[in-house]
Amino acid sequence: MNLFNKQLSSEQDWEAVFQSTSAFTPLTEHILIKENLPIAHIEILSPGTNAVFKAGEYVIKIFAPAESKVEQRLPETEIFATQRANALGIPAPKVITSGVVEDRYRFAYLIIEYIEGAELGEAVKTMTDAEKIACGQQLRAITDKMNTPCETSNAMDTIHADYYYHCWDEYPEPFQAERLAYIKSHSYGQNVFVHGDLYGGNIILTPQGKLYLIDFADAILAPKVYEHARIALESELDPMLLQGYFANYTDDEITEICLAGLLILDYDPEIIEEILGKPEAFQTLDGLRKKINRFWQKDQNGPS
Repeated sequence: MNLFNKQLSSEQDWEAVFQSTSAFTPLTEHILIKENLPIAHIEILSPGTNAVFKAGEYVIKIFAPAESKVEQRLPETEIFATQRANALGIPAPKVITSGVVEDRYRFAYLIIEYIEGAELGEAVKTMTDAEKIACGQQLRAITDKMNTPCETSNAMDTIHADYYYHCWDEYPEPFQAERLAYIKSHSYGQNVFVHGDLYGGNIILTPQGKLYLIDFADAILAPKVYEHARIALESELDPMLLQGYFANYTDDEITEICLAGLLILDYDPEIIEEILGKPEAFQTLDGLRKKINRFWQKDQNGPS
């Protein structure tokens, strides 16, 4: 076959083409025919790591092949995680099918149903305060149902993996030592299933007011604070919505949740710098703790 004609030998090559409908139309049409689904004009959806297109009533995600040098989780992780959500009745797109196409490159793909609605990060801008709080409460009910023990879907270890240590390499040595001591001594509790990337673009609000979670590519087994910290530090989620999500917590409790979760999060160091400050500003964990507390109370105008 000769369905995909672009050269892929670097992450830059992939970034230049992964949102191109012209580059991916032959491949997506082949996949739809292969799976006995109706051919439809493909449309670009919100950018992520992989090539994601809407095709009629479906979403086709084509995972970056190995030659692209894109670092990401295995396709099997997202398939397992989405199917688990379906089985538990967690609002998420239904998995239609998945497979592989051997073309110029080996393309793994996943087809799920398309959920009509708006990304929560945008939808929240036109909500009333009462609607935001109710939305936060709805999201909390979903994560409470989802953040439960399950069999492992990958070999990632959020507490002991070297990758997470590298996220903090630019921080002062006293801070790094204190961080490792904290992780080793802190009681993180049982590992549970977490979505891992619940920012405004991965939560869809339907016209009926129901929230759906999408894009389970970063799903992992981790302590609950991993999920809660990611949500608490999300700039796209309105402060009133976060009030609904964390309704039963004090400011100090939320600060400690964020601290414990942030120290094991699979987070881009640039994002930490953007929301909390440059690495050299933190000599101790207490300095980070104080910055998180100020971020929650002032920058996010969180609950008082």
